Formats: sequence, C-alpha cells, structure tokens
Amino acid sequence: MDRDIENMTRSMAFEADEDNGRNESPNDTLGDIITRRFGRRDALKGSLAVAAIAATFGPLSALVGSRPAAAQAGKSAFSFPEVARGVGRDHAVAEGYSADVLIRWGDPVLPGAPAFDPMKQSAEAQKKQFGYNNDFVGYAPLPAGSTSAENGLLCVNHEYTDEEVMFPGVGVDQQSKEANFKAMTRELVDIELAAHGGSVVEIRKSGGKWQVVADSRYNRRITGSDTEFEITGPAAGHDRLKTKADPAGRKVVGMLNNCAGGMTPWGTWLSAEENINGYFWGKLEDGHPETANHKRMGVPGAWYNWGAYYDRFDVSKEPNEANRFGWIVEIDPYDPTSTPKKRTALGRFKHEGADNVVNKDGRVVIYTGDDERFEYAYKFVTEGRFNPSDRRANMDLLDRGTLYVARFDADGTGTWLPLVHGQGPLTAANGFNSQADVLIEARRASDLLGATKMDRPEDIGPNARTGKVYVMLTNNTRRKADQVDAVNPRPDNAFGHVVEIAEEGGDFAATRFAWNVLVQAGDPGVAAVGATFNPATTQNGWFGMPDNCAIDGQGRLWITTDGMGFKDTKCTDGVWAMETDGALRGTSKLFYRVPVGAEMCGPCFVPDDRTLFVAVQHPATDNVKDWPEFGKLSSFEDPATRWPDFKDGMPPRPAVVAITKKDGGIIGS
Repeated sequence: MDRDIENMTRSMAFEADEDNGRNESPNDTLGDIITRRFGRRDALKGSLAVAAIAATFGPLSALVGSRPAAAQAGKSAFSFPEVARGVGRDHAVAEGYSADVLIRWGDPVLPGAPAFDPMKQSAEAQKKQFGYNNDFVGYAPLPAGSTSAENGLLCVNHEYTDEEVMFPGVGVDQQSKEANFKAMTRELVDIELAAHGGSVVEIRKSGGKWQVVADSRYNRRITGSDTEFEITGPAAGHDRLKTKADPAGRKVVGMLNNCAGGMTPWGTWLSAEENINGYFWGKLEDGHPETANHKRMGVPGAWYNWGAYYDRFDVSKEPNEANRFGWIVEIDPYDPTSTPKKRTALGRFKHEGADNVVNKDGRVVIYTGDDERFEYAYKFVTEGRFNPSDRRANMDLLDRGTLYVARFDADGTGTWLPLVHGQGPLTAANGFNSQADVLIEARRASDLLGATKMDRPEDIGPNARTGKVYVMLTNNTRRKADQVDAVNPRPDNAFGHVVEIAEEGGDFAATRFAWNVLVQAGDPGVAAVGATFNPATTQNGWFGMPDNCAIDGQGRLWITTDGMGFKDTKCTDGVWAMETDGALRGTSKLFYRVPVGAEMCGPCFVPDDRTLFVAVQHPATDNVKDWPEFGKLSSFEDPATRWPDFKDGMPPRPAVVAITKKDGGIIGS
C-alpha cells in the first residue's frame, strides 16, 4: 500500500519532495473542528467517542442497524489469543491459525512464465509473473455470481517498486538522486514498468489450504508498460487528456501506483491510482496552463527516472500525460480479454481505496480517500441502480453519478458537498469550463467548496450491516499547534485516528451525516500521545497509522496499519481487530504482524469468513534503521529479512498470505 512518503527509502535524502501537492487552501482541518466542538481536555478523556454523533442527530442506536449480538451482551466479538508485540524477520499470527504464503513477487501467473530467478530478471518474464508490492486484494467467487468460498479469482494491485532490494548492484545513495538514477538502466526501468499494475489469479482451496490454479484461463497480468485502458465518463476525450500518442484522449497505456480498491456488487475490481506524481519528471514551460494543476498534484515528483527513456513521463514533452493517471480503474476479472476502464466520473486525486455498498434504493455508493496530508474524504453516488439479475446492465454504472467531498462541522454533523460544474464556485469564472475540468482538478474544486482538510484519509469502509462508515486517517506530522488550537487531539499527529460516520437516516446516499472519533491511535500508556483506546486494550493491542480496513460478513471491523515499525512502537505493522459497539467499543487486538520493514495491506475475507487474505508489501525496506540488529539499510545483497523464502541470494519478496483457522472455523471467533 502507499507508504507515507516520509518513510519511503528512495526519498530519505529528498524530503523536499514531500511538499509536492501540499494543500494550501484556508479550509478547516479536522483538528480545527474538533477544537471548536469539544476542547482538548474532553478529547483526551475520550468523550469524542459518543458526544459528536449524538449531537443534533440523536443517539447512535437510532441511526444505524442492529448491533452484533456479542456487543449487545457486553462480550467481545473476537475470541482469538492476541499476538505478542514485536519485530522479527518472520511474520506472526494468532495461536490456532495458519498464515500461508499463497503467491509472491516473481511467481508464474501466465502460461510460459519462467521460474523466478533474481539474477536473470527481464521485462518479458515479469509480464508473465506476479508483480511487485502487492497492495489491494479482492476476491471474485467462481462461478461468477456465486458465493463460493473455496474457488475464486484473486485480484491484486501492484503499487510500486523498490529498486534497492529488487535488483543486484542498485543501492540507495542518500546524498544523490542522480547517483540512484544512474544505476537504473532502460532494461531495469522496463522491468519496473512490467512489475506495476495488477494480477488476476485463479485460486482453489483443497484440504484446507489455498493453491494457485496454474495456467487458468482467467489468469491475467495488467502492466504499466503495455496494457491498454479506455478512458470513460465526463472527462473522456477532453483536450486536457490528449497526447501525441492518443490525440483522441480516450486510450492510455498502463495504470500506476494502484493502492487499495474494492470489488463491486456485479463482480468487477476497482483499482485506485494513488501517488502518480512520482513517475513524472521534467519542467513545464513558463506560463503553461497545466502548471497550477500539476503543482496541486505534486507533479513532477521525480521518484523514478522513467522520463529518461520514455517521453510520456517527461512533462516538458507530454504535459497532459499526468492528467491520464490518478483515477479509479474498473476491471472485469472474469474476462481476461476485456479492456480496463478509467472511470473519470469518480474524480482525479491520490485515491486510496474504493470500498462500496448498495444503498437501500439500489444506487451504489463508493467511498474513497485522498491519501495526502490535509486532503479530503469523498464519496460517489451512481445515477443508475444496481440490477442483481442483469450483470451487463451494471457494467457502466460508474460513468454517471455525483461525486461529493466531505465537510465536517463543529457540532458533530457534516455535509457531503457535490462537485458539479456550474454549482457554487465551480464555474468558468474559477477556471472550470466543464465537468471534465472539475473532475481533473477535483482537489482544487474541493478547496473552493470548503471541504475539511483531513490527516491523510486512506481507506473508507462502509458497513452495510450497521450503516456506519469508517475513515482511516493515517497521520499528519505537519499539523502545527496553531492549526489545531486547544482541542485538536494532536498537533504533529504521528499516529492517526479513526473517524466513524453515520449517514442521515441510514441512507448511504444522504448528503448529511453525523460523525465521531472512534479511537485516537498511539500508545495509551504515554499521556502526551493522547490516545483514546478503550482501557481494555492491552499493551499488545494498541496500534498507530491506520491505513486499510475490512468489514467481515458479521459486520466486524478489522484494521491494518502502515508505518508502525519504528523503534518507539516496538511492533511492526499488522492486522488489528476493532470493537465498535458496546462496553468494549474502542478496544483493539493484534491478530497478525508482518516481518521487519514491511507494511500490512489488502485485508480481504472470502464469503464464509473462514479465510482472510492479506498483502505483505515491501518487506525489509521501511524503518529498518531503527532496528540495527536487522541491518542499517537494506539492499538486494544484504536485506533486513529474506522473507518469505529465507534462502541465501533470494531477495525479500512481497507476497499475499492466506490466513485460516486450524480447526476450519470463522476467522476471529
């Protein structure tokens, strides 16, 4: 999943790059609002957990569906033995569970794929092999339309690449970006391009264990190098999407930095393009009309030197190419010959996810965060309605609808503000000549609407059983004390928090909502941190940097983290089970943790809740400097861990892990 750029190995010496895309609008931060609403003392006591959502809208119980039986009885919804806090070269899972590596970087996906050989990598091989840095994991049952929990299609994003542990002889020079780029040849860049994108892999459960179905007719690799995508929706064909290679502005090669996502009710895979700015370099000519737009998105980020070999990644040669990335992509995993579609109606920004729910009136609501400090939370409501008996009728639902951005008010309520051309400030007078302009510059449009600046909104998960929506806010270490006044839970917010939303009347398409803070993350044993976990949370159970989330079939919330593995936390990233109701509300328990330097991504339950798939991303790269026993800085030759193979000469390999209960039971119960 996306790492906080601050933790990215490639940018250790280039922190100035982090300012790219900074939101300089005067809009309120969530901290400003909490300050006005409650006061710092009440926030630190945890009164936010109930006060905000009760204000104006009434008791939470009147807004949402039934609570889980365990919560009503005052019992925990989770009965697994908690994993001990720690950092190690291997992963760890709760006692009574198995955590099996299902597929890893370089494993064969397509017929004819060679076995992975780290010393003989090639772009042609990588196009047939599982890509790098698996993030989102989705499950599409087989046959299509069924609820099969033992045969299906795994849909996986490949977000980005870590050259220093991928390729021999390529280290990270912390003093010189030029030196790093010099080590990257065109051949290595081509491998990187092929390692981006996504994979569809058929899997089957046999004897209690999951296996990849070799040479399945469904297996597919989507790459950054040669997969063609169709641009659809209001921005399709717009002049700002036209390039020399695509004068019509309707086709683009590749998807990049695909972070989290979602699976639609009709069985398609939504893949969210996030930090696309890092792939571009060069400089626009003075006075170019895209200058302000690119700056707002942080383009060019120059994390990679692809522009040295391909003009489309050099903004001085192709200034519109960057506008063709940063979208939600829809892919049909059941048809490996289908053309993926970039759905522009959902807006362009640094998308984290695309969790969705069918509303009670049949419209589909998709929630997505813009994962950068001081950016916004969004939702998209389709114009048309989901037809459960006609899959084909649903295939273009995402081309028409309304995109909204959230404003959180001081009285514990909020409003979804429509990003519609011609309404309010979204007019030609402010540079928006069409709905396409609004969507291409969704960030600037949200600035003008007065949306609330958030602390890196990542996954936003709707719970269809309870009507609640959970917003993962990872951190914001740039928030200053004078931005939060007396009450913001934390200036220099290093650990993040989780916001809970209740849409008005239990209607996911409503334009009004109530909100509260479920937990403020961090070590509750350190008073200065200001964490607000339930006192029942153990020293193993607290977490920081909430990133992804999943709602299982019983309506229980599971949270994964990004950035935990530094010295003060005494724990790597992992999966935490979170109580959301009853006397234990705000209690979390550690279920699974990753090896040193890795991030936890992609939590995905199969329909019977007896398997949890997770994605272990970038093992051996993040925060390893805090753990000298694992090495000061990882490289291909000397990584902090060789997980999951633990073989001499084999680099660390991002992988998807299948977690099952040894007795075959429901995960967490």
